Amino acid sequence: MQIVLNGSAHQLGNPISVAELVASLNLSEKAIAVAVNRQIIPRPDWNEYRLQAQDKVDVVRAIGGG
Repeated sequence: MQIVLNGSAHQLGNPISVAELVASLNLSEKAIAVAVNRQIIPRPDWNEYRLQAQDKVDVVRAIGGG
């Protein structure tokens, strides 16, 4: 199954949840947000939300500074 992750094609073996995608990317869950097809997925829904072929997924990380 293929998705578009941050603008680039990304191959997945099987349909997975948003939480599984975040874990597979080795990202800390504390300072990131995930949108699928331009809709923010609330963190409590990450385990339940299953990605589909050709979904456009954007993962963004908050960076502090001053």
